Amino acid sequence: MNSYFDKDLYRYYGPESRKISVKFRSVLCTPGIQYTYLMRKAQYCNPAFFRKFWRGALHICKIITAIQIPADTEIGPGFRILHFGNIVVNPAAVIGKNFNVAQGVLIGSSGGAKNGSPVIGDNCCAFANSIIIGGIRIGNNVLIAPGAFVNFDVPDNSIVMGNPGKIRPRTSSPTSKYILYDIDQMK
Repeated sequence: MNSYFDKDLYRYYGPESRKISVKFRSVLCTPGIQYTYLMRKAQYCNPAFFRKFWRGALHICKIITAIQIPADTEIGPGFRILHFGNIVVNPAAVIGKNFNVAQGVLIGSSGGAKNGSPVIGDNCCAFANSIIIGGIRIGNNVLIAPGAFVNFDVPDNSIVMGNPGKIRPRTSSPTSKYILYDIDQMK
């Protein structure tokens, strides 16, 4: 658990995240970090008996922050909540490392032709009020613009914008300037 949370916290503060005072202040005062801390505890706490306690604490935090990311959701290290509030993620979603999420984002499942939940690659950003839905694959280094609706596969190094969403391919990563303190650079 500490390894994942340390990498999550690194995404906010970089090398400063190693300081006990930064960890303490962040967990007490920053809603996105509070939620991430409780989620990681509920996922990785040992012995398993204590996971029920952390899941209960996560449920209370969910009510306070309006963030609904179940502990069962598979999220890689370096998870960063940019702005808290009205974030909903389906527990069957799979999200890679260095993921940024902002307020109003929905990552959900659907039935029909795109039955299932999204699989999102590494170094991706989902900005305000974007919707990612269905059994789709989103590649690495993908930026989902504010208000975008995505119910289709997206290749690496792309920007998706609009409703209905349109893919704008790039030759390099469009998320590189938004992924502050990449965990691959962590020392």
